[in-house]
Amino acid sequence: MSLSIFLATAPGLEPLLRAEAVALGLAQPQAVPGGVTVTGDWPEVWRANLRLRGATRVLVRIAEFRALHLAQLDKRSRKVPWAETLRPDVPARIDVTTRKSRIYHAGAARARIATAIRETLGTAVVDAGSDEEPGEVVTLKVRIDDDLCTISVDTSGEMLHRRGHKQAVNAAPLRETLAALFLRACGYHGREPVLDPMCGSGTFVIEAAEIAMGLAPGRSRRFAFERLATFDAAAWAAIAAAAPPCATSLRFHGRDRDAGAIAMSRANAGRAGVAAVTDWHQAAISALERPDGPPGLVVVNPPYGTRLGEATNLRPLYATFGAVLKERFEGWRVGLVTADPALAAATTLPFAAPGPWVPHGGLKVRLWQTGALARTVRT
Repeated sequence: MSLSIFLATAPGLEPLLRAEAVALGLAQPQAVPGGVTVTGDWPEVWRANLRLRGATRVLVRIAEFRALHLAQLDKRSRKVPWAETLRPDVPARIDVTTRKSRIYHAGAARARIATAIRETLGTAVVDAGSDEEPGEVVTLKVRIDDDLCTISVDTSGEMLHRRGHKQAVNAAPLRETLAALFLRACGYHGREPVLDPMCGSGTFVIEAAEIAMGLAPGRSRRFAFERLATFDAAAWAAIAAAAPPCATSLRFHGRDRDAGAIAMSRANAGRAGVAAVTDWHQAAISALERPDGPPGLVVVNPPYGTRLGEATNLRPLYATFGAVLKERFEGWRVGLVTADPALAAATTLPFAAPGPWVPHGGLKVRLWQTGALARTVRT
């Protein structure tokens, strides 16, 4: 019987993740609030964790039933075939949310389910605030919505943007999962060069290089599914080895005015295995030069200011950015992420209608895009 699999992503990006799931060949992808549902067996779960660039977690539903009161929740929890998924020697953590249900106390619901697991399987259940690391436990997500209890297992563990390569970061870094879906929104599929003129810790450039080289985003990390009863180490090893990296003649360029950002980007690229196809140089926006070779995509997540007055102070930077691109980047497309439409307008670039608002770092941002730029001579 096929599993019901939920691929979580940032609200607003569900259609992009669905397109990625289609490209990966996952069955019956449907965009829903907060993610995409697909069906498949455990190898598809492993493959989704390994290869999806835009998913933040992969959840698998293991039980669903109605429960109108705690005694009923206790009774039906004991009938769940926990041994098919959980192992007695791997601790579990239970996260419960309730909404519009007669069982309204999440803590009491958690206690009943925890007791059922301990007494039927022998698995230890740790507190939500436990010092256990995510990779040492298996987390169950329990949602009681309108008296319907749905129990899912988190097969990812640490969030999937933690690829294991970006150890050095700057302030408010863009998560790799967001960067990957913004690249997809820009029509990037690994067949053109990419330049980020304010690269920070190098996320956009490294993601673009990995896509071009066919590198699986989860290749360097561990997953919670490796601690489930359903795990088959030999089958997983075959899946992990099924897509070796490919060569690319493209180059991916990171620029930043801060020497520290360039140093951390170069180090992150080395850990990711893309140093040979990336180049990093310190440069202010006004000194930005078009790289040799064919046109491609300029993509950037510049500062957008979070305090009163900061956005106004940033407008000259955005204006310079737009003027330099129009003068020196004929034929290149532009993708710009910002929280402030006025800053996007300050570039005077010919943006199309922006994408949806997406949560990022306590703010909401949008992606603004252009087509291929025509050259403009500054007067």
